Amino acid sequence: MHDTPSEAPDSPGDAPLLQVLQADYANPVHAAALVMLLDAYACDPAGGGQPLSDTARARLVPELARRPQVFSVLAFDGDQPVGLVNAIEGFSTFQCRPLVNVHDVAVLASHRGRRVAEQMLALVERLAQARGACKLTLEVLEGNRPALRLYRRIGFAGYELDPALGQARFLQKWLG
Repeated sequence: MHDTPSEAPDSPGDAPLLQVLQADYANPVHAAALVMLLDAYACDPAGGGQPLSDTARARLVPELARRPQVFSVLAFDGDQPVGLVNAIEGFSTFQCRPLVNVHDVAVLASHRGRRVAEQMLALVERLAQARGACKLTLEVLEGNRPALRLYRRIGFAGYELDPALGQARFLQKWLG
């Protein structure tokens, strides 16, 4: 489960001039940025507070590249990588169409509150639409109020089929 660490909204006029693009896993600059940003996120309390393992650092980009259902979006402020979204295509059986799960959203502390995540998620939405996806999904820690505000502001809402049954909960079970 991954969510935006403390991405606080502010006024649209404060948006930085960023380069936001789909990552090319074969590009060494993109690959290094992806690992650096995910490691910074993993070290953040919202990401678990532990750095990536050496194995994850070494294998992450090749493993992502092997999976056509995965894509990543990066944000650069000049040459500095400042944001990352990893997304994974799934399938909605009820809609009989793809869906895209926003798995990781990370923005460096130096760039939070400047709508970096919003800009990256706008590109994720366009890429998901190009794949024919019916919806985006994500998980967020309930204590991450800035991320919740961002997600609600850009159109995300709790998932429910019948209000009498309540909203869906995200659960996990670790395997071996």
